[in-house]
Amino acid sequence: MNDQVSAPSPVARLIRELNRLPGIGIKSAQRLAYYIIRLPSEEVEGIAESILGVKDKIIYCSVCQNLTEVDPCELCNDPHRNNGIICVVEEPLDVLAIERAGFYKGYYHVLHGVVSPMNGIGPGDLRIKELLPRLNNDAVKEVILGVNPTLEGDATSMYIQRLISPLGIKVTNLARGLPIGGQLEYADAVTLNRAYQGRIEL
Repeated sequence: MNDQVSAPSPVARLIRELNRLPGIGIKSAQRLAYYIIRLPSEEVEGIAESILGVKDKIIYCSVCQNLTEVDPCELCNDPHRNNGIICVVEEPLDVLAIERAGFYKGYYHVLHGVVSPMNGIGPGDLRIKELLPRLNNDAVKEVILGVNPTLEGDATSMYIQRLISPLGIKVTNLARGLPIGGQLEYADAVTLNRAYQGRIEL
């Protein structure tokens, strides 16, 4: 009998909920649950309040679809950025990774996932339709597809490229300075910069 089955009901529920988080297996969920139990009440309340605060205060930017407290977000409101380039990424963490590297000065668009038929995710489940109105002006000259170099990422890039090509806008892909199967959020600044500098037109 494992800890989850023999644990008191509130503990078992906490373990189940933690186990639902990405990257948290049952053993990690059990360790986290018992760690939380040992914390002082004020620290546990702080964790709970921060989780609820995220749900209450964080919204999607109406322009780039990134997570934000204000709409439009700070990046979209920055007049010093290059409005001729939009970098399309999978997740908000990818924006943070590219911003940390410090080489990119354009705008972003966050898809919140990739096309994945195996997981029942189609183009309509992503924030692709919100991208297209942003391209209906003369300002945007290039769209950089900065999705992860996976099978799903490549399929997503091809789908978006087919939508954008008729608009006469240059579509590029980050060069494969990023490892196949790698994640943007884990790439170092040098690798990201090389991928950016070596991007190719599709």
